[in-house]
Amino acid sequence: MTGVELRQALRSGRRVYGTCVLSTSPNWPGMIASLGLDFVFIDTEHVAIDRSALSWMCRMYGALGLAPIVRVPEPDPYRACMVLDGGAAGVIAPYVESVDEVRRLLGATRLRPLKGRRLNDILNARGEPEPELAAYLEARNEGTVAIINLESTPALEALGAILAEPGLDAVLIGPHDLSVSLGVPEQYDHPRFNTAVSTIIRETRARDLGVGIHFSDGIEREIGWAREGANFIVHSSDIALVREAMAADFTRFRRELRDS
Repeated sequence: MTGVELRQALRSGRRVYGTCVLSTSPNWPGMIASLGLDFVFIDTEHVAIDRSALSWMCRMYGALGLAPIVRVPEPDPYRACMVLDGGAAGVIAPYVESVDEVRRLLGATRLRPLKGRRLNDILNARGEPEPELAAYLEARNEGTVAIINLESTPALEALGAILAEPGLDAVLIGPHDLSVSLGVPEQYDHPRFNTAVSTIIRETRARDLGVGIHFSDGIEREIGWAREGANFIVHSSDIALVREAMAADFTRFRRELRDS
């Protein structure tokens, strides 16, 4: 998918499929592309990937038809612009809890390359771009995907206002941090956690925005959330899936060869 196609799919409610890619190996993109996915999620919040390697990854996956979506380390518009300059099709801003943080991301993804006072005036309704500039910015940024992580109780409390900001494409729930913020760490069957996830899915889709949850601990839960309306399917990660397969294989070795 291109960024334009991914934006359209997310907003229409169509399901799109991808995984988190951590490996910078040149052997990885072709293998990932062979799976028939729509996008890759590249995480620079929790994973050390330098700017050069990240740009190489984005441009390679993009050339293979998978939209590269990059999570930046913090909801900073300058970091967002940096990864977009490197070839990302979209940006995920982590741990967003306020309307102001959403607006700053949208400034980087919808109004790029405007910066400084002119950008702030437009974001805060103290001015608007001239018609020619508005048309230029819309055309330049039509393929840029703007996504936020919702993963805390303050984000839940501000959910309506956050989702009302025009220009947002999707929400990605962070299950681990959300469960911790709710006071039920890693209790993914807890009613408080499930109520929060269901609320985010329902309210996000009601505004015709995409919604997903990045999960690595059981495909059954992911299928259940998709049936509730989640359409941004970010399944596990390369390292988690390799570990799972290796663990199963070596468990079988030891069991069948009686080395356990």
